Amino acid sequence: MRQMLRHATAAAVLGAALASTAQAEELVVGAFGGSFADNVKACHVTAFEKATGATVSLKLGNSSQFAAALRATAGKPDMDIVYIDNSLAAQTANEKLNDKIDRSKLKNAADVIPTAWGKDDSYVVAMVSATTLVYNPKLVKAPPTSWLDLADPAYAGKYAIGDISGTSGLQFLLALNKLKGGTLDNIDPGIEAIKPIAKGSAVLYTQADQLLSLFERGEIAIAPWYPDRAGVAMDKGLSLAVAYPKEGAVGILPAVVLPKGSTKTELAYKFLDQVLSAEGQGCFSERAYIGAVNTKVKLSDKLKSIVPNGESLDKAWFIDPEVIARNTATWTRRWQREVAR
Repeated sequence: MRQMLRHATAAAVLGAALASTAQAEELVVGAFGGSFADNVKACHVTAFEKATGATVSLKLGNSSQFAAALRATAGKPDMDIVYIDNSLAAQTANEKLNDKIDRSKLKNAADVIPTAWGKDDSYVVAMVSATTLVYNPKLVKAPPTSWLDLADPAYAGKYAIGDISGTSGLQFLLALNKLKGGTLDNIDPGIEAIKPIAKGSAVLYTQADQLLSLFERGEIAIAPWYPDRAGVAMDKGLSLAVAYPKEGAVGILPAVVLPKGSTKTELAYKFLDQVLSAEGQGCFSERAYIGAVNTKVKLSDKLKSIVPNGESLDKAWFIDPEVIARNTATWTRRWQREVAR
């Protein structure tokens, strides 16, 4: 009887230990929602889980929400690795919320373009995209050519722009500001230019895929949006096309950060290595219509027709993330006070 009890106790202890280990092997990953999350699962999560035996839990949000979460949980993050735009990654780095990335722990680091690494390796850019003009060719017969086209009376009541809390909203504001003679130190021209446009917008969207239903129902015909989201929607049958403004698109560099204080650092590095691998990058590029940072990835002709490359990439405006990091809070207050109201 005692022997049976000892065996039962040992089994219980072993079971508890195994359960504890299994629980410890969950990696929490912050990722953008919609098709982006679907592609993260297909290109990054599946291979990672197969290679490590760990499981991934996705926490969905946008870059501003992730930055706020890192601040709120400083030193004790509820995410172990986070996809976030490089401007917000620079901001959280300045606030000492990011761990420095040790390239020696990444077997694919040598294949990544040198410019992808953030200041002091506080983050790494994982892909290349842009804010462009996306439109429904059934409703817009002549493709738009300029950011200023959204102010055309022909689009009255048939467009939507992003809130400043999202990348496209901020970038559209800064693109207008530049067109109107403003600078990153003076966004007065941009604020004045966007006021009437914001007032006539069907919605100030905060999540990228909010636009899908508006396009599907024909409620909007045009919007500053992302070619990667548009490409995925086009594959599903939605009538959309991508136009690169003659003034140049605004480049987007989604990055990855390792939050300081995570207890899953070793697993996070393995996940990051999958993100940066030629396989992970190539898969994401083809599925998500987005540019890669791994030099071994070659774009297909189909991809080249949508993602920023060649002339469209050369003309794209890549705004200094440090400047955005320093000014976002001030710009946001002005937006809320002068535009959103």
